[in-house]
This record gives sequence, C-alpha cells and structure tokens, in this order.
Amino acid sequence: MEPPSHNKDKEITKLQELAYELKVEDAMTPKVITVPVNATMAEFREILRANRISGTPVVEDGKMVGIISIEDLIKALAAGELGVTVSDRMHTKPVTLYADEPLVHAVSKFSDLRFGRFPVINREGKLAGIITQGDIVRAMLKRLEVSYREEEIHRYRASHIFQDIVADEVALVFGYRVAARDFARAGEASSGLKRTLGRLGIPPPIIRRVAVATYEAEINVVVYTDGGEIVAEVRPDRIKIEVMDKGPGIPDVELAMQPGYSTAPDWVREMGFGAGMGLPNIKACADKMDLQSTVGVGTHLTIIIYLNRTPR
Repeated sequence: MEPPSHNKDKEITKLQELAYELKVEDAMTPKVITVPVNATMAEFREILRANRISGTPVVEDGKMVGIISIEDLIKALAAGELGVTVSDRMHTKPVTLYADEPLVHAVSKFSDLRFGRFPVINREGKLAGIITQGDIVRAMLKRLEVSYREEEIHRYRASHIFQDIVADEVALVFGYRVAARDFARAGEASSGLKRTLGRLGIPPPIIRRVAVATYEAEINVVVYTDGGEIVAEVRPDRIKIEVMDKGPGIPDVELAMQPGYSTAPDWVREMGFGAGMGLPNIKACADKMDLQSTVGVGTHLTIIIYLNRTPR
C-alpha cells in the first residue's frame, strides 16, 4: 500500500484505516462457484451465464488447481475451441490471498495487478472464498454502518479524564505484548490501542495515524524479531508510542527506511507480509520518529504524534 499522505496534517482517511483493521475473510465471498477441471469451455460458458460471473476457480477433488476467466472463454471462442477442457485454458499458478491477511494487502494487489478477482485460501492451502473490489467496498460500507452507540457510551465516560484529574503532569500508559511469528494475532495490539484512544475521546484523524503507524510497527516485530512490546503514553498534548523488540537488529537503518526495501524471506512474502513499506508508512504518519537499533540486541522505535497542530 502506498504511504499515507505527506501533507501538513498527515491525513489518514477512514477507508485507509478500515483497510488495516479488516481481514480478507471479512470481505470475501465464502460460497465460491467453481468449475471442475474436466469441464469443457462450453460448459464453463454456461456456468458464467447462469451465475452472471466473469471468472471462477478450477477445482479437482476439492482442491483449487487454477483459475479461469471470461477472457479465456473469449479466446477459446475465437479459436473455435469450445470443446477443449478448462484445464487447457486455465491459469495454473493464480495469485491468491490468505483469509487472515489484512485487507490492505488485497487493496494493494488489486491496485498493482489490476485483476478482477483473487481466490482466497486458508493457511492449509484450501479454497476459502473469492474476493473482488466490489466485495471490499461492501465490507467497508457495512463496517461504516455499524452502530457506534456502545463506543459513544465508553467515549462519554472517558473523554473528560484529563480535565477531571488534578495534577501538574498527567499521562496514561498502555502496554501490549507482541509475539514473534504469531500471524494469527498480528494486529491485535494496534487494534486494542485504537479502541482505547477512541474511548478517551482522541480525535479520529489522530487515531487513524496512530493505528496505521502502530500496525506497521507491530507487523515488523512479528515478522523480523523474537518478540517485543508496544508501550503507548498518552498526554494532553501528544501520544508517544515506543516499540521495543528482542531481535537481530537492523544493520543499515538508512537503507531500511527506503520504500520497498525488505529482508523478509520468501515464506514471509508468500504469507502476504514483508513488502518493505512498514517504516516509510510509519514515518509518513508520525510527527517525530526515532529508530535506534543494535545488531544482535534489538530495536527501539519511538513515534510521536501531537494532538495539536503545533508541537509543544
């Protein structure tokens, strides 16, 4: 995904926030119309016509072995090959998404590859659903329509907390543990912090910047380190997020800050992580960012986001 806007307000839209918050499985269509590998192109044409779709996964004994689209049908029609099986026309190595990936990964793939749909599989490789750009739009609209009544109650109870406390200095501190390689729970810390800030009455544009920056930092801890923690300190004028990990450290911090640079192994990339945009996205969201890393020891990342336009 492209880094957030670099304008003076470093604005993160609600839709960008939702793309990080939702999973692919929240948007995908779980009931998938498929075509058997031994079906003819003529039979495939009838499946498309009857279901008003433009493509479908190809299955054999319940396993997805390829994907075929209306473009493949058009080519078969032009060549007079409606009698051949879909196995002769299908794409055998389709680009897929994992059901538990963040939805932002799907947004990026649609933007980069311009495909009409992506099959969705689980971590065991079984077909779990299919997703289109329309599915993403519908999932976001549905989430936007969710009642905020409960959150409003929490926000009302907590929003005056700084005004009600009598002290020369006030700070609220929240801590979250992040486990290494626990991709199933990746994103829980940033999501929890986002909900907490909402209940404290922090302005939504600020929360979005915090959510994106913290999510990217959390994923880096999950992918590259032996685990760590995220500590958020909330004061009346600013939010400071510290991310500390036990890991290999970063040999070249300046190189690591370059968009697209990544040392993620192939198996991590295959899982949909390690695109090399984490640190650039964090920098784009932060008012101040400091990254200290020692090879063989670990990394300490500090992110500061001010609640007012002018830092104090």
